[in-house]
Amino acid sequence: MIEVGALRALRSVAALGTLARAAEELGFTASAVSQQIKRLERQVGVPVLAPAGRGVVLTPAGQAIVDSAPEVFQALERCAEAAQSVSEGAPRGTFRVVAFSTAIRGLLAPVLRGLSARCPDLLVRITEQDPDQALHSVGAGAADLALVHDADGLLPAPLPPSLVRRRVHTDIGDLVMSRTHPLARLGEPLGGADLAGHAWVTSPPGTVCHQWFRRLFADEPDVRHLVDDFATQLALVAAGEVIALIPRLARPPLGEDLVSRPLRRPPKREVHAVWRRSADTSPAIRAVLAELGSGRLATTS
Repeated sequence: MIEVGALRALRSVAALGTLARAAEELGFTASAVSQQIKRLERQVGVPVLAPAGRGVVLTPAGQAIVDSAPEVFQALERCAEAAQSVSEGAPRGTFRVVAFSTAIRGLLAPVLRGLSARCPDLLVRITEQDPDQALHSVGAGAADLALVHDADGLLPAPLPPSLVRRRVHTDIGDLVMSRTHPLARLGEPLGGADLAGHAWVTSPPGTVCHQWFRRLFADEPDVRHLVDDFATQLALVAAGEVIALIPRLARPPLGEDLVSRPLRRPPKREVHAVWRRSADTSPAIRAVLAELGSGRLATTS
């Protein structure tokens, strides 16, 4: 009979392309993953991997196994959820969440204390991951829940049938400036004409926030600084020379020297929770989603 651990190792190697990356995801050594794959090959009687440059690829037999793996894992997960339901549906055990950094700060951190009080037997472990990696982690069974965003307001990519998505938050970008800055004295909300002629600090090209920023302007803006860390952006804003566009999820308390101002047409991104369809009845998922639905953001002016 095929071992579950070996099946999970093969699926991870198939998705990530190397034994080393699969080992990192699974929390094993590359040697341990290699041994699991060899046991699987002995169990099925044929090779499941073949070398390809510095990585590996699936053989036709290996691909057939990986294609069948989701049904196996979903059946196992339904067994576990049934056992939890019998036990009055009390969330317990370790619950693994993967999320992008600002969702951790603005959505997860504010609800952890309340979740711990309501579910004392549930241990939440959080790992920062970009949305693409987070979706893979949930699909591969390396995480139980992912928080992802739709990347600059674009329609989210279709999910495989094995995953479920629910919108949990809409993140909005605001302008942040020194309290003495001329824009701080204008009425709200601010429009594109109000922004002309001012100097900026913004996130580097290739980030969602830089895409948000570029959409504000028809002409080339005066960008003085390119900084990825939002706390560092705010330190530069506090000097009074530049202003910044900051997502509300990413914004720490501004203190007395800084103020935020809304935009007339603010950039937005939708944040979704994603989990495996086979875990729909999970008491832990229901508890975490309930907290996210009632949580308060950690952003203040």
